[in-house]
Amino acid sequence: MATTTPSRGRRRAPSRMTRAAGKAAALQKPRVILALLLLLALTSVMLLDGYLRSEVGGDERVRSDASSSEVPDSVIDGGPILSFRNGEARSLSVPEKTIALTFDDGPNPTWTPQILKILEENDVPGTFFLVGSMVSRYPSIVNDLVDQGNEVGIHTFTHVDLSYQSSSRIEREMDQTQLALAGAAGITTTLFRAPYSSETDAIDNYSWPVYKKLGAEGYTSVFVDTDSDDWKRPGVSKIIKWATPSKNKGASVLFHDAGGERSQTVDALGTYIKKMKAKGYTFTTISGATQQADADAAGANQQADGEQPGNGGEAPGGQQGQGQAPEGQGQQGQEAQGGNALQAAHRTATGTTLYEGKALVAAVAVAEWTVPGLATGLAIVGVAVMGRFGMMLVLARRHYRKRNRRRFSWGEPVTRPVSVIVPAYNEKECIANTLKSLARSTHPIEIIVVDDGSTDGTKEIAEALGMPNVRVVRQENAGKPAALNNGVRHASHDIVVMMDGDTVFEADTVRQLVQPFADLGVGAVAGNAKVGNRNTVIGAWQHIEYVMGFNLDRRMYDLLRCMPTIPGAIGAFRREAVLAVGGMSEDTLAEDTDITIAMHREGWRVVYQEHAKAWTEAPGSLKQLWSQRYRWSYGTMQALWKHRKSLTDKGPSGRFGRVGMPLVVIFQIVTPVFAPLIDVFTVYSMIFIDFKASLLAWLAVLAVQLVCAAYAFRLDREKYRYLLMMPLQQLAYRQMMYLVLIHSCITALTGGRLRWQKLKRTGEVGTPAGVG
Repeated sequence: MATTTPSRGRRRAPSRMTRAAGKAAALQKPRVILALLLLLALTSVMLLDGYLRSEVGGDERVRSDASSSEVPDSVIDGGPILSFRNGEARSLSVPEKTIALTFDDGPNPTWTPQILKILEENDVPGTFFLVGSMVSRYPSIVNDLVDQGNEVGIHTFTHVDLSYQSSSRIEREMDQTQLALAGAAGITTTLFRAPYSSETDAIDNYSWPVYKKLGAEGYTSVFVDTDSDDWKRPGVSKIIKWATPSKNKGASVLFHDAGGERSQTVDALGTYIKKMKAKGYTFTTISGATQQADADAAGANQQADGEQPGNGGEAPGGQQGQGQAPEGQGQQGQEAQGGNALQAAHRTATGTTLYEGKALVAAVAVAEWTVPGLATGLAIVGVAVMGRFGMMLVLARRHYRKRNRRRFSWGEPVTRPVSVIVPAYNEKECIANTLKSLARSTHPIEIIVVDDGSTDGTKEIAEALGMPNVRVVRQENAGKPAALNNGVRHASHDIVVMMDGDTVFEADTVRQLVQPFADLGVGAVAGNAKVGNRNTVIGAWQHIEYVMGFNLDRRMYDLLRCMPTIPGAIGAFRREAVLAVGGMSEDTLAEDTDITIAMHREGWRVVYQEHAKAWTEAPGSLKQLWSQRYRWSYGTMQALWKHRKSLTDKGPSGRFGRVGMPLVVIFQIVTPVFAPLIDVFTVYSMIFIDFKASLLAWLAVLAVQLVCAAYAFRLDREKYRYLLMMPLQQLAYRQMMYLVLIHSCITALTGGRLRWQKLKRTGEVGTPAGVG
């Protein structure tokens, strides 16, 4: 018999539905793109952080014992300050009884400030050759260093041996360090010291072209006369001894303010400065030493010109003045280009350089906070996930043993008839199989098919079967919650079973499903939903998820008395409990989660009946799977927000709020959001850090998951062969669920709404007996 009953749910004209669906589809693409961009941004931040720490693009090669046959003797035997004026190499030495203190590898947040304090206390300047990556990480230290009157030079961005690098890499190392200096202190510099360099006699045929290239660009390369070898940590006395120039010679002296533990350097520096001052030495910067050396050379030239024979009276002096003028003009021209060592090495950063430098420092600051935060978050998530696996195994085993004891009973067997409600919207492919499976039920039932405005003949197919215990209720399209509520109103019995129109039951399913209602405290029962179309890759993935992620979870939640969801494919309710909580709500897309939580809050117990099995047709494509999980994810967020007051409630409601809700938030929202980052970190570690260790760690986590999945399959008596798909399933699901959750979060934040989404069905799930 057919009955037509108006629905009290909200009605929408097909044209409006079409427009709404089109609008939702139009909004989905930007949200997905935004989710992908967020993942790309996080990956970029990781790569930037890895580059700063020399994990990405690092090169630890150091050249030694190479020939220097192509290096001019005047350079090898010359002073430590090497510049190229008009393409010609020019070496300068530090004047006698003068020391240019130089420090390599900084800045360092521990040691550099201590060294700066010693220099300030002794009124001595220093020249710091800074690593660009460290400058970008600690810009405030560089700013203090410059403000104090010290000088800075470039020590490359990642501390690589430039003799091994390409021209583009050399340029990048220099430019990036200049940008870091611009962002940190608003300056650039013309000074350079190559990593792993020492005295000029170490220049070889591979590094010489690098110095010439940089010299042509206006850089002054700085070497050392005296090396303290403080990096060896030989003791304070030896550091002072090795840093002391012989006799009264001037020297470019090397110390380190970073690159390792530098307490001996800090202890030695103050004593060394006092000792050298006592010997009559003065301290200057590299630029100061250059200016003094040039002034001494100019004075010597003037004296030599004045003593030449034939130059008498004032004429030589005048000639000298005329001869010096062009040179002075040439120097001024070079100074304007920033390539002359006669002026201070610092240049004020302006324009694009300044803004790009500030952007670099800001990006590094983001990476410095983000990556450790993500690593900490992932560690917490990892511990939580492992703890959850352990808890699931323990509680699932306990649940199985408890429910499968011979003496276990819910009470007196439930034999009274129940109402089975089948909401259907365009289910012509499936409805016949669904109703035929119910016809074989070993428990007395009435079947109420609520046709929700189908346009494909679903109603006619159901009526044509001529089943005596089937009623078809017709309503205008109003959505699944309205269809279920309509079915509850038409139900003749006090227990109602709800199922999807694409699901088939085993003959004993209904009988098993309603037995827990012998316990008067039970208000709802979740059945065991199975994937029927599991012979495809996507179907196999969902089969693993249903057995492990859903049913193993439900055993745990059952014992904890905080079951979050009764599956739409198979669930049973006391009719009075459904009516008491207001029926199926249209407030959320996850009406099954919504009413389950409402049941808890009203004090009803919700349990899991593993022996009540339903076979459902899972989405057959990634697009359909996305659509389903998007609805589930967004609906779950809506339901949790709707029932957020349970967090502070007392009694059963508070129990769910303080036990069930945190578990759902952590393991259905937070963990999936972090999941893709686990893969990103794993790939990153495999490529840039330690491939073997990273691979073993990933395999170890996978092994734990496989153990849990295998145990779940054992409890459900499923075939283990499907577990071969699990590694690929883990990778694919992680990425998809991340995108789905980000999509859902954006929808929630933008106030988007979705209607009951209809997935395309094939009707391939027939009788349960045919499922293997």
